[in-house]
Amino acid sequence: MARGINEDGNTQHIGQAIQKLLNSYHIKSKFDQANLVSSWERLVGKPVAKRTKRLYMRNQVLFVELDSPAMKNDLSIHKIKIIEVFQKEFGAEVIKDLVIM
Repeated sequence: MARGINEDGNTQHIGQAIQKLLNSYHIKSKFDQANLVSSWERLVGKPVAKRTKRLYMRNQVLFVELDSPAMKNDLSIHKIKIIEVFQKEFGAEVIKDLVIM
């Protein structure tokens, strides 16, 4: 694993250094949200991603606009499971709810 030297002269993983940097500039939440949005296809699959017209986050809520009424219904039924998958991947502090439009 990649390691760097922190200001105390101790080594740390590069991932830890990046997280510390993001926190110090108060941009970690924006980074996490952008990462979550970019992972949509990987976590929900190609069929859902292809029917997704728009996807964005606001205040820890993921908004998903779909072009298929049937897909909207299916995602609504599985909303809790989808939120759990994203929380497991990114943490409960990144996503609190899902709005399907």
